[in-house]
Amino acid sequence: MPPPNPSSNDVAAIDDVGVVTPAFSPLYQQIKGLILQSLQAGDWKPGEAIPSEMELAARYRVSQGTVRKAIDELAADNLVVRRQGKGTFVATHAEQHVQYRFLKLIPDTGDSSAEGPAQRTVIECKRSRASAEVARLLALRSGDSVLQVRRILSFSGTPTILEDLWLPGQAFKGLTAEQMAQYHGATYAMFELDFGVRMVRAEEKLKAVLPDETQAALLQVTPQTPLLSVERVAYTYNDTPMELRRGLYRTDTHHYRNELN
Repeated sequence: MPPPNPSSNDVAAIDDVGVVTPAFSPLYQQIKGLILQSLQAGDWKPGEAIPSEMELAARYRVSQGTVRKAIDELAADNLVVRRQGKGTFVATHAEQHVQYRFLKLIPDTGDSSAEGPAQRTVIECKRSRASAEVARLLALRSGDSVLQVRRILSFSGTPTILEDLWLPGQAFKGLTAEQMAQYHGATYAMFELDFGVRMVRAEEKLKAVLPDETQAALLQVTPQTPLLSVERVAYTYNDTPMELRRGLYRTDTHHYRNELN
């Protein structure tokens, strides 16, 4: 099938499987959608270069400026990375500056590099059936297979984060506790490398809570210690939820840091 041919007259763009981008969307948004579909389909893997602006302009039969504006938005969304003199590359969680994009707990000293990466202890990794709440948050059906993981993240030998994760069973078939514990890079980098699942954005809810006795024991604190509860739903392309994560954070030596632009 020939490539779609959106025009400056707001003609609807049609992708290779017949999905129509609404005719009222600006042309660069149509091109952004087409590039996003190629990313979702895995035409260009994380870390790989995408075609040049000139090549994409020829493919979609639009101006180079239109392609540049589309890529600018993808770069602002952290989906691609521009490298001066080298081109534009699919963003990957394996890159050092991306690894900590989703981990906002910073030591009070402000120097994350001094304490090094978190030491992970996987307490549990099992297959289970999604509860109604987990199914709703992961856009599954109640009773669908999920992988449930509980782990502790320690910094400088001190248990600092207790996490419970739920992952869609079909997408993460074969994931084991050993794999979770032994991978030395970012967990999201492992997800994209071994399972082809790239987390592109997340929504979080924060509140202060007290731990139960089991949680307090795992974090080596008293049940009267206030903790920061962080619930995250992480999404891959097309706003498909791929992870529910509930973490309890100690904040006696760390703080949660967020940047607002």
